[in-house]
Amino acid sequence: MQTNQIPDRLAAIRQFMAEKNLDAFIVPSTDAHLSEYPPKLWESRKWISGFTGSAGTAVVTQHHAGVWTDSRYFLQGEQELEGTGFDLFKMGQPNTPDMTTWIINEVGEGGTVGVDGLVYAASDAKTLLGRLQAKGIKLETSFDPFVVIWQDRPEIPKNEVFFLSDDVTGESTKNKIDRIVGELNKMEADGILIVTLDTVAWTFNMRGNDVDYNPVAVAYGYVSKNETVLFIDQDKLTDEGQETLASQDVKTADYNSVFEYIGNLPEGTKVCVTGSKINYKLLQTIPPTCSTIDVASPVDLMKSMKNETELAGFRNAMIKDGMALTKFYMWLEKAIPEGDVTEMSIDEKLREYRSQQPDFFGESFGSIVGYAGNGAIIHYRATPETNTTVKPKGLLLVDSGAQYLDGTTDITRTLAVGDITKQMKRDYTNVLKGHIGIAMAIYPEGTRGAQLDVLARKALWNNCTTYWHGTGHGIGHFLNVHEGPQGIRLEENPTQLRPGMVTSNEPGIYRANEYGIRIENLIVTSEYAKTENFGNFFNFETITLCYIDTKPIAKKLLTKSEKKWLNNYHKMVYNTLKPYLSKKEKAFLKEKTKSI
Repeated sequence: MQTNQIPDRLAAIRQFMAEKNLDAFIVPSTDAHLSEYPPKLWESRKWISGFTGSAGTAVVTQHHAGVWTDSRYFLQGEQELEGTGFDLFKMGQPNTPDMTTWIINEVGEGGTVGVDGLVYAASDAKTLLGRLQAKGIKLETSFDPFVVIWQDRPEIPKNEVFFLSDDVTGESTKNKIDRIVGELNKMEADGILIVTLDTVAWTFNMRGNDVDYNPVAVAYGYVSKNETVLFIDQDKLTDEGQETLASQDVKTADYNSVFEYIGNLPEGTKVCVTGSKINYKLLQTIPPTCSTIDVASPVDLMKSMKNETELAGFRNAMIKDGMALTKFYMWLEKAIPEGDVTEMSIDEKLREYRSQQPDFFGESFGSIVGYAGNGAIIHYRATPETNTTVKPKGLLLVDSGAQYLDGTTDITRTLAVGDITKQMKRDYTNVLKGHIGIAMAIYPEGTRGAQLDVLARKALWNNCTTYWHGTGHGIGHFLNVHEGPQGIRLEENPTQLRPGMVTSNEPGIYRANEYGIRIENLIVTSEYAKTENFGNFFNFETITLCYIDTKPIAKKLLTKSEKKWLNNYHKMVYNTLKPYLSKKEKAFLKEKTKSI
């Protein structure tokens, strides 16, 4: 994106604000479905600011503009916002003002703040409204300036959707609906609004191609004791698709008719919603004669606990990914000393090897290939302007993933591509110790991710180092690479880790302008033991199949049990993949997985 366009766009939104008597306007990263990766129609924050990170909020006043984002994007934000007229506000840092406090100071009593209620989470809108009203400031939620100022704004895609069979999902839509209704009965609710695209896709065993990386389609769902309705552009449904839905007792209606439908719910209807996962406009559409029950989505929890069919699909996808990665890293080791290997050519080669695997559907996110200092930019994405040639020295970080029809993958490896320093070895080994700490964890039923997070950080903290992103996020089954409700991170999350949940394990360390290190596998919460006096205990099964580079390891820093875990992991990787590899590939992988 050319930053010289941003001042003109800022001028356009300020003119719109002046016409509507708005003193500030907030532009979140999300869409009408609170997506991490929105359809291009709703990439308004990216368009107005030039900042391309997946998380961040832009605020524009008549005299100032800023983007608030978290530590994953500090370096990226500094680079992309330079010269745009937007200031970078680093969330979580001592000198960074809270966004709402900054807005209040900018606007002052009697002012008006605008947001588009269609793309603003209801819970966030309520919190914002309360804080603004306390200072005598109005909140206007009915304006979308981008309808006016974004001349070539994309439309919602009309790509056809497709439906997965029970032998892929392990459960029919009808059975899922029956389980959802069972949860509604427990809460004494009549219906539930399903807004997020991955949860809609899971509920209806439907996949699409409306969003980069995530195989979802733009749609809403409503499940009740009386009927289930999928709100979707009818052009997306083939006759066969309509028949599939009808066979599962699902009605269909036009996408935008959800507002009329919800607005006409019978008096006394109790609707289950999740405030952080419903847009403010849709929440306000629920009639005042109805009531809402705001709870964490029971459907999200169901989706997170993978059944045996889904887990078998994950394992099959890992074999395909492991084969592709073995071929890729074999190519990379030979190509780097020969020269002309760049971050972007690595990205292309990764895609090439994965695309050769059966049922490859695409990448699960934009690959992060960061050499040297670029590796310290946590969500770095190489561009023609930043593309760096990888030299045979230092560290290379490669974070990538794929969508296969039977599973989703996400893996990070950091490689020593030549000589490295003692500090690099120490940092790498401490990250590895944290990774193994999570992988080896045994914990009682009821444990939450925040209770385990320190296991990933302890070796780093002992050396007065750390990282600021989460240690683990949920992974969808041929769905979003980032899903909830579980996670492993410092911040408290009430969701307990339960059998069948697939989560990432990805501690790291980042030294600005020097290098970044991250090691990531996917892990499954599994039953470990049942005790008479202390209840059930769980552990993690690591399912990713790719060697971990042993060259940067300072072996003296590893304990015997840590070495044993690594050796056993490597033995599993080699034994699982060797039937699928050529003689040369087997020899390469055998060398990479030999015991330390």
